[in-house]
Amino acid sequence: MIDFSTQGLSFGEIQLLFSEEIEYCILGVSATIFLVVLCLLIWQIYRYCTTLSVSQRAADGLSAKSGGFQYATQTRETKLEVLNRHRMSPGSSYTNLGSSLDLASKVDPDEEHAQGSLRFSLFYDKLQSRLVVTVLDAQYLAVRDFSRSVDPFVWVRLLWAEREDKDQSSLQCVLHEWQTRLVKKSCSPVFGDQFSCTLDEEEVSRVTVRFEVRDYDKYSRYGILGEARVSLNCLKISYPLELRYNLHVPKKDMVGEVLLSLKYMPTSQRLEVGVLKIRTVSHPTKTERVLYAKASVICNQCKLRHQRTAQRKRWEMTVFNEVLTFLLPDPQISECSIIVAVYELHPAQKSSRRLIGQIHLEKGRTSENEHWKLMMQSLRQPIAKWHFILI
Repeated sequence: MIDFSTQGLSFGEIQLLFSEEIEYCILGVSATIFLVVLCLLIWQIYRYCTTLSVSQRAADGLSAKSGGFQYATQTRETKLEVLNRHRMSPGSSYTNLGSSLDLASKVDPDEEHAQGSLRFSLFYDKLQSRLVVTVLDAQYLAVRDFSRSVDPFVWVRLLWAEREDKDQSSLQCVLHEWQTRLVKKSCSPVFGDQFSCTLDEEEVSRVTVRFEVRDYDKYSRYGILGEARVSLNCLKISYPLELRYNLHVPKKDMVGEVLLSLKYMPTSQRLEVGVLKIRTVSHPTKTERVLYAKASVICNQCKLRHQRTAQRKRWEMTVFNEVLTFLLPDPQISECSIIVAVYELHPAQKSSRRLIGQIHLEKGRTSENEHWKLMMQSLRQPIAKWHFILI
């Protein structure tokens, strides 16, 4: 133990042996650290307040854009009726605007879930015959592995069914398509985008709204994070109805049928794809349209070549009877795949091309494997088969 008395020093005589310049440096570093911490604290408080403000504006967007309608509060009996009607809808919760009711329905165990959920609202204005769809926000979306971030937006489609019973073989057509704004680097984005269209009241029960949450990619195809869909025939949307649905793995919708013929001639190494007939469903209110098909040959995920048919006026059954020829060596015919895309055009508008749907033909796919196998077994002979057009 040190004896300070023997050293001739006392506690009052101990001093720091720093020069004046070092003391000023220490003081400056301390002040800088304090200012940085203070700025970070102010920034976090600003982000928190901004998020609350934007979320509130999104929730109140209906009343601001609805043309001055006053929405009555939903009664308890009506809420219970809506809940009973939606017992079969998986992964959803129902909240009426102006009410704190939040009711979760049963989840179908057979559905394949994706990460995250989507909140939106629906409203049908009977006086103006308008359907209003508002995309509010999403939560807990999956992120990309390489960047650990996501740039989400929502693609909204209104699907109109050919028949009101909507069985599995019923074809549909796309009435309208909309896209929300892009929110960069957010797993829980707030959108607040509202869309509307004119729709007769008797047509509402045949409409399904499909929300597809996508991840923006500047250099490649957009990634699909999941989808939520709701059929309007089981909803009472004469008042604004807010819903939150869990996202599911996207499913394709049948929007038509195409009669294709395939023929391969090994001597000349030619593949002939015949586009014979295309059957589609069109809403009665749509104006005159024309159709054409484009066939593309894909090998090792690279598009080798493509050809397109001539334009034909759109009917319920549009006849083409055209053959598209591709030169493919034997090694490529065993590895390639064919994508047939059907497009719709408005004759008076040059930039009105819209994709109706696609057919994917390749050796390894289960549903199209039979057609491909018959073509390879019956060389030099055209083999025709109907295929569903999917979107």
